[in-house]
Amino acid sequence: MKEENGKVTKLPIEGKRNILITSALPYVNNVPHLGNIIGCVLSADVFARYCRLRGYNAIYICGTDEYGTATETKALEENCSPKEICDKYHAIHKEVYDWFNISFDEFGRTSSPNQTEVCQAIFKRLFDNNWLSENTMQQLYCDTCEKFLADRLVEGNCPTPGCEYDSARGDQCEKCGKLLNPTELKDPRCKVCQKSPRIRDTDHLFLELPLLKDRLEKYINEMSVVGLWSQNAIQTTNSWLREGLRQRCITRDLKWGVPVPHEKYSDKVFYVWFDAPIGYVSITSCYTPEWEKWWKNPENVELYQFMGKDNVPFHTVMFPSTLLGTGENWNLMKTISVTEYLNYEAGKFSKSKGIGVFGNDAKDTSIPVEVWRYYLLTNRPEVSDTLFTWPDLQAKLNSELLNNLGNFINRVLSFIVKPEGQGYGSIIPAIPDDVSADSHELTKKLANDVSAYLDQYIEAMEKVKLKQGLKIAMSISSEGNRYLQEAEFWRLYKDNKSLCSLVMKTAVGIVYLLACLLEPFMPSLTLEVFRQLNLSAETHLSLSDEKGDIDSAKRPWEIISAGHKIGIPQPLFRELKDEEVEFYREKFAGSQADRSVRAEAFKVAEQLKKTKVSVGSGKKKSSANSSNEAKNKAVAEPDISITRLDIRVGLIKKAQKHPDADALYVEEIDVGEEQPRTVVSGLVKYIPLDEMQNRKVCVLCNLKPATMRGIKSHAMVLAASNDDHSKVELVEPPTDAVVGERVTFPGHEGNPDEVLNPKKKVWETLQVDLHSNEELVACYKDVPLTTSAGICKVSSIRGGSIK
Repeated sequence: MKEENGKVTKLPIEGKRNILITSALPYVNNVPHLGNIIGCVLSADVFARYCRLRGYNAIYICGTDEYGTATETKALEENCSPKEICDKYHAIHKEVYDWFNISFDEFGRTSSPNQTEVCQAIFKRLFDNNWLSENTMQQLYCDTCEKFLADRLVEGNCPTPGCEYDSARGDQCEKCGKLLNPTELKDPRCKVCQKSPRIRDTDHLFLELPLLKDRLEKYINEMSVVGLWSQNAIQTTNSWLREGLRQRCITRDLKWGVPVPHEKYSDKVFYVWFDAPIGYVSITSCYTPEWEKWWKNPENVELYQFMGKDNVPFHTVMFPSTLLGTGENWNLMKTISVTEYLNYEAGKFSKSKGIGVFGNDAKDTSIPVEVWRYYLLTNRPEVSDTLFTWPDLQAKLNSELLNNLGNFINRVLSFIVKPEGQGYGSIIPAIPDDVSADSHELTKKLANDVSAYLDQYIEAMEKVKLKQGLKIAMSISSEGNRYLQEAEFWRLYKDNKSLCSLVMKTAVGIVYLLACLLEPFMPSLTLEVFRQLNLSAETHLSLSDEKGDIDSAKRPWEIISAGHKIGIPQPLFRELKDEEVEFYREKFAGSQADRSVRAEAFKVAEQLKKTKVSVGSGKKKSSANSSNEAKNKAVAEPDISITRLDIRVGLIKKAQKHPDADALYVEEIDVGEEQPRTVVSGLVKYIPLDEMQNRKVCVLCNLKPATMRGIKSHAMVLAASNDDHSKVELVEPPTDAVVGERVTFPGHEGNPDEVLNPKKKVWETLQVDLHSNEELVACYKDVPLTTSAGICKVSSIRGGSIK
């Protein structure tokens, strides 16, 4: 560590593992979408956080790519200067990445003076070493605009057979990915004025890639093996080599860019493919004036680079050739991690067309950042394109985060925090001498499984298989849930408190371990879990070999000391409901332009409502007609009133586990009829089987019967759940309530439907107002569920949803 101008910077340390991490510099002409975020900055952030967690000396460098045609084009669109565009969008990018908790050591800009200095120095070395040549090339010139057209100012039909995309850019076809020269396009047109340009001669400088071929191939053949390059990177690179390397132009007829330091070419700038990768170096020079210790120190520094698949040849062919051509001792990339495309619903994410969810969109939803990070990383397109869909995000949140991870952590901490006699009064218990982890088979098995998972996690992360690493970490959470269920800790607390202490001390160690393993993926979640554990992340967050963290993690009952007082547990996740998913799906449908039109239409509609414009002639309908219509409507469809529900006091005569579903109970419940009703309930994870026997409950009796895993359920037991569904309790009538009597709602009178019509959504409409209040009373709105013996209540959940 070194302090420079009040900023602490890291430099390579002899004898330590020094890792320099970069992600492809996001272009500054637009807001990044989720495909951009997972493709480079988020993936690199996960690896950077992992490296820090392991105690490696790592820095993460990134910034906005600001020069080139795309910026000039955007400036033309927004009627401002390129610098103003860059200032505006750099700030937007920074804000989005800050919200996504991207932990850059330096997030810079390629329009800095440092970029000019480093880029021109590299050019001079290439020029002096005779790796550059001068050539006249034909370029499209627009007579209307009176200028040569840079690649991105030209559009036309892709010349690739079988593609022929009609909006291919002059540098690359967005559809097939083929790199192009503008003159190769069929039917080219100027993007500014839409006129057909003509071809004119212009002199430019070229990098002689064919002359560097032997050095480049030697580097690729060695490093692709040592650095375990991803298969898609190897395939793309080999494809370029097979086609034969060609000289590549490094200059452009533009004003916005790094000036070429050569008298003949002083009116030109460097082509963005040449200067953008040099941005990694110049941004590091903004981080520390001793930047060469990171970039010209291959014996002590490993370079890891992250990007989307369309950036591969710039990083495996062009940038290494540039550095090799200088003759200096540069760090060349050791490992490259490449993603395919993340697609959106039915099509592709597209910045230019405004399709998909963008960084600022995610920020403006009610979905927390850790959920967005988790979903993008479980869906990371490592070997093939993957698809973002709202129902899939909902399923992963509700099933994997809420019911697996959140449920495990909350169960453990909530039990420990219970007062003595029910739990441990927030104090981590000691393990008594009469029990040991080595002699308890269930704990011993858990430790062995966790140990194996931990080794697999480290192997996956070292190979930059991030999705696999996350999946392994979540498997440990599943093991934790299974351990709690099989140990039956709630019964042990009554029957064998010594063994219960071992189980809970082990379980809280797994909570800590999960917080560490998941920090690279969901750092905000980790901070919250550490807060609930009452531990400092700054002090305790580590998985370092040097500190022995890995060995101690394999004995989870030893991780957190006995006597430590934990904090207050809180739900970690909230259920994402169907109506929210539908809302977001509709909100983000189509392009950003479509959304603007919809938003404007909504404003107009709201304004019309306020002005109360009358229909037709403007005369009101007669009150008699209105009255008749209302009566007819009432006959056709009764009001959705709480009295339409047939809720009764029931007595569970017998409860057992469903033979074909681990999460379901099958109960026989007396509801005051000749025969008990068979009811199937998803309560296994929340209420022990012995607590389900011979118990009075509230039962909704007029739902349409439904078959659940082969057994028909003829009613529903009412239960309350907290926000993240990690805790569920039965709604209980008073002990003296009469079995079979109807639960009523004072002030509401009426007869129940014989059977609720599922198409009319009566239950779904009323259920949203069923809840437990601060006094633990079960209510519809503010009216208590009432029996002849008194009101119905829950045990401990305040503000819970009843269903």
